[in-house]
Amino acid sequence: MVLNPVISKLAGKLVVLASASPRRLEILRNAGLRFEVVPSWFKETLDKGLFKAPHEYAVETAKQKALEVARRMPFKHLKTPDIVIGADTIVTVDGMILEKPVDKHDAYRMLSSLSGKEHSVFTGVAIVLCHEKENEEVDYQLIDFYEETKVKFADLSETMLWEYINSGEPMDKAGGYGIQALGGMLVEYVHGDFLNVVGFPLNHFCKQLDLIYNRSTSSSDQKSESVCLSHNGTHATTILTQPPNNLPPQSGHSPKHNLTSSPRPNSLSASQTHHTQNSPPASPVHKVQRTSESEVGESSWTLVNSLSKHTDKFRDCENTPLPLMTSRGQVMELNVTECENSEPKKEDLQRIIELMDGFKASKALFTASKMCVFDLLQSRPGLDAGQVAQEIKASAKGTECLLEACVSLGLLKCKERTYQKPAYVNTDLATRFLLSDAPFSLQGYIWHCNDTVWPLFSHLESAVQEGTNQHEKAFGKKSKDMFQDTFYNNQAVKLRFMNAMHSIAKVTGKAVATAFDLCGFKTACDLGGCTGAMAYEFTKAHPALSVTVFDLPAVIEMREHFHPLQKDNRVSFVAGDFFKDELPKAELYILARILHDWPDEKVHLLLSKIAHACTPAKECQGIKDYKTSTSNL
Repeated sequence: MVLNPVISKLAGKLVVLASASPRRLEILRNAGLRFEVVPSWFKETLDKGLFKAPHEYAVETAKQKALEVARRMPFKHLKTPDIVIGADTIVTVDGMILEKPVDKHDAYRMLSSLSGKEHSVFTGVAIVLCHEKENEEVDYQLIDFYEETKVKFADLSETMLWEYINSGEPMDKAGGYGIQALGGMLVEYVHGDFLNVVGFPLNHFCKQLDLIYNRSTSSSDQKSESVCLSHNGTHATTILTQPPNNLPPQSGHSPKHNLTSSPRPNSLSASQTHHTQNSPPASPVHKVQRTSESEVGESSWTLVNSLSKHTDKFRDCENTPLPLMTSRGQVMELNVTECENSEPKKEDLQRIIELMDGFKASKALFTASKMCVFDLLQSRPGLDAGQVAQEIKASAKGTECLLEACVSLGLLKCKERTYQKPAYVNTDLATRFLLSDAPFSLQGYIWHCNDTVWPLFSHLESAVQEGTNQHEKAFGKKSKDMFQDTFYNNQAVKLRFMNAMHSIAKVTGKAVATAFDLCGFKTACDLGGCTGAMAYEFTKAHPALSVTVFDLPAVIEMREHFHPLQKDNRVSFVAGDFFKDELPKAELYILARILHDWPDEKVHLLLSKIAHACTPAKECQGIKDYKTSTSNL
């Protein structure tokens, strides 16, 4: 197959890959495709047991990923893509679906089950074509398919298994191995598309593009299905158009779907998915959800999957008879008025109440931590409320209320005693994260949230109205002045801030370090890396990686307060200002909790400097700020 005529059809179009997989990115770039990467927010929580075949699960997940991005972009990115590509790869053996391992023991379980056996690798792919209309609505057309490749593993010894697992390579790969790297040594043979095992069936994808752009949509080798939603009063109508009976089925992929939906925020919409009536569905049937006029926005665009919690609303309506009208197709009318006016579900009310009262739980945690309640009960477990109050120098009544709040939050246990007042002890959760000397203590970050983040969020309305941060209202100083005070005048405040950054980086660092395939990188630079906690997690996860921590001189001087007991010579520290000074050369740059602090012009300057400093012949990959952007308030 000549790829260029197919890929060239996408020239000038906004193509989006709804995946953060470096392997898929590399495959498509090598094919000459130009695209943007917008990782999907879809949570892969579908119940595998409800799918008749493994490939149906992969296809459904790919569809959900692609549709989520296609729906989100007009609202969050303020632009509509022309085409969105979603994909999901799974490994199956002995009737089990293997996805990405959660830890080394899970990787061992997966690889042991593959040892000496032939298994299947399925990649489900969904292509969403987006067509903007004059009335600010968007038509969506969905094509999905899958590819299967057979792979045989050699008999693997325990030594080989653990050597491969300890390399760190299995952690972000379906089935726990990457055939394109070290995992290739485990494989005896491959029957089928090799790139499918890597993560994307390029050949099958190009064939689909050929069907889409080089042939008539009415040709005999394509099936099509259209689903249109109309809004008449309180009714949502679904129209399913079946292909002529003389069209042969297409092997290896599902029918093409046409979804009319996704209005912009100022128009009403309903969300939907679909399946043909004359063939088995590739995944469980979806419902049509009608949203009220007060739910305009992205929330009204939620894709309703019958496997997810979002479809609870429709379970009461499933036995309602649907009027049918046929003319080579079927029209099904679903009146959801009764569902909308029914008593609210307990789960929905609970969710809203949790959102309303969530700030109280946060403040109870912050207060107990600031008053060192957990440290006290660790050193002297079994104190009653009066004894705790005496130690923390607080009122007995107020202390009892605080302790009971911590019990309800699962942070403390209350032990009733005969003829004595109840005694309080820490739970395992508190012991693990809330003690000042715990290996994974979050105390420093909790104090930072209480002292800095909480006052800022108390001025959220002003932040929304003015579009500026609220440091001056919260603290009486502008953010620049506070920064100068923190890092140049007050050592105690500086240590407190560094402790906060150290604690959250140490707890979350492993998850960040293993979220990407970094086996091809040898050098990295953690900009604003503070104590080096994140850098140490990266070197633990990737033995071949060396990390340079680049931060202000005042920070580097005090890093010794936070050094691990066993130092890693692969982590080095360089003092400097990343806006003023030359950046250390590296193949990979890490920006954790950095970008949200700066205006766009500063962010542009910093990213430009990174692009200039990035080592040639290596792809510059930045791990962007994983802290929510609302921290900028």
